[in-house]
Amino acid sequence: MTESDPIRPINAYGETKRTVEAAIAWYGHGYGLRGVILRYFNAAGASVANGEQHVPETHLIPNVLAAVEQGREVTLFGEDYATPDGTCVRDYIHVGDLAAAHLAALEATDPADPRTGPAAGPCQPLICNLGSGTGFSNRQIVAAAETVVGHAIAVRMGPRRAGDPPALVASAERAATVLGWQPRHGTIEEMIGSAWQWRRAHPRGYAE
Repeated sequence: MTESDPIRPINAYGETKRTVEAAIAWYGHGYGLRGVILRYFNAAGASVANGEQHVPETHLIPNVLAAVEQGREVTLFGEDYATPDGTCVRDYIHVGDLAAAHLAALEATDPADPRTGPAAGPCQPLICNLGSGTGFSNRQIVAAAETVVGHAIAVRMGPRRAGDPPALVASAERAATVLGWQPRHGTIEEMIGSAWQWRRAHPRGYAE
């Protein structure tokens, strides 16, 4: 997927992103707001100090790891998509790489930086995808998690969820050429491994 692809959301989440992007563009046109829109694909992984903890949890990787901790099966939704193994395919990007992209984007909003507009007057936001350019299916995520934790993980197949596209994979060429950004934590095992290490070090999450 490139930044110039048509934007046609099929769920409420995508519609909120389109709405906010439009507002940023109008503020650039009307008030000269300089902006960089970073289109995350699937954020994953953890730093030593900070990990992922949501209530309720909807993301695949932390749900897989939670199932491991609790000794239960994990549910994958849909196995009849037009993908190599029938499950959804997504592009994952490490949170450390996302942080680096934010620093690069902040530099691009300098008033003297032509990447985000002229020195005065209307500005157009710079839009950049942030992804690895590689897709992993839900089954591949479970397999990679099995490698990380060292044993098999029980899986139950559930029905499709409404609004789940078969595959979402980024082209991050613009971020590379315009922002000078590239992901450094490329393997899915590294992403899952960092999330697992954080959970092992923080068994009660942020309650500690």
